[in-house]
Amino acid sequence: MREADLYLPVKAYLEAQGYTVKAEIGDCDVFARRGDEPPVVIELKLTFSLALVLQGAARQTLFEHVYLAVPVSSDRGWKLRYTDIMRLCRRLGLGLLAVDPGRSTVEAHLDPGPYAPRRNVKRAARLLREFERRVGDPNLGGITGQIKMTAYRQDALRLAHHLAQNGPGKPADLARATGVARAATLMRADHYGWFDHPARGLYALSPKGVSALDEHAAQIAVLVTRG
Repeated sequence: MREADLYLPVKAYLEAQGYTVKAEIGDCDVFARRGDEPPVVIELKLTFSLALVLQGAARQTLFEHVYLAVPVSSDRGWKLRYTDIMRLCRRLGLGLLAVDPGRSTVEAHLDPGPYAPRRNVKRAARLLREFERRVGDPNLGGITGQIKMTAYRQDALRLAHHLAQNGPGKPADLARATGVARAATLMRADHYGWFDHPARGLYALSPKGVSALDEHAAQIAVLVTRG
């Protein structure tokens, strides 16, 4: 397939809506007008890529209505990234067309338009709390496939360290001693398997918790030093 194979279906699609369509007007792959309405520009590419987005953004410095057109995707193509692609195009104010050259059909997935993102206030607040609560900077930016040291995990380590030093204890006592206000909830949930519950209202360190203290010895030293 060539990019040129996308042109005739796109041209027919626009002409059916009353547009006059011409190719290669300056750097624009497809240029269309309907009466005195603002022009519509379409950039053609065989795959959705950064190069296509950059072309679309460049055309937006000239005209308001800009579409990106790519072939109908297989399950291995941009369908796998469909949600992210739609979000990106919507954010940039770009339209998106899916072209099927074999059937000479075009489907509009998104029309160009101004975008005002709706803020996720709750999620933003969670991130701010995580930033404030996390001690130091224990992770390396860009890591994948590794356990991240979160403020929650740091609190669990504080509790585990205290239990290792002082033996089984009550949640209220542990909260006062470590400064972990959510001690009872954290140990009851026991997401990491670090805590045993030998008696009602009493928590102890599990064998897995002992291993965690060895594994995170450097982090515990930081937590103890900084309180």
